[in-house]
Amino acid sequence: MARKKLIAGNWKMNMTPSQAVELINTLKPLVANDEVDVLLCVPAIDIIPAVEAAKGSNIQIGAENMYFEEKGAFTGEISPAMLDDAGIKYVIIGHSERRQYFAETDETVNKKVLKAIEHGITPIICCGESLTQREQGVTIDFIRQQIKIAFLNVTAAQAASVVIAYEPIWAIGTGKVATTEQAQEVCKAIRECIAEIYDDATAAAIRIQYGGSVTAASAAELFAQADIDGGLVGGASLKEEFGKIVCYK
Repeated sequence: MARKKLIAGNWKMNMTPSQAVELINTLKPLVANDEVDVLLCVPAIDIIPAVEAAKGSNIQIGAENMYFEEKGAFTGEISPAMLDDAGIKYVIIGHSERRQYFAETDETVNKKVLKAIEHGITPIICCGESLTQREQGVTIDFIRQQIKIAFLNVTAAQAASVVIAYEPIWAIGTGKVATTEQAQEVCKAIRECIAEIYDDATAAAIRIQYGGSVTAASAAELFAQADIDGGLVGGASLKEEFGKIVCYK
């Protein structure tokens, strides 16, 4: 069975609640494409109004982060139960900005992945290399390490429904896009790594996105690749252009 593309927006720290509602209302007719899954991952304060605004459309709302404890004295954090109760089915975990600015590690990513799965929330696990790592030829080794630790204690059945987002750090928000060949090469290596950890069936089922300055111009060629199952879109998801990325065919 062919994997359905998942085209997700990552709003990062943009859009007030009222702006979020306005943008979703603008995007609704532009992203009406049942051939793909459409997701907007929004700041925590936007989640509830965004879920409400997206009702009746094909837009699903996701979260940008989540903590790995159920509840407690963790000021400023958001629990999986809170996301679940708000109607959230996807959460971005381990984005390079979270790793860079907020000290997230492969180990905390793994804890969050396990907790999200426990609550029926699909993790979008981010991985990606720096420019130095790319130039030194260690991209695949580094990403395999990120993947192997992220999936520690995740069963094959659970892994099959997880999403992986490959985002080369050097291509995020820079306007630089990995070539189609570079993106496909790494996504293929990720799928091979999943096959090693589990089996071919799990590897064939899992969805792997490409992220990093995806635009309407680059989407069709990227999404046509054998191992690229959609995109995690940053800046372009804050504009009407997101509709063109979703309706890339």
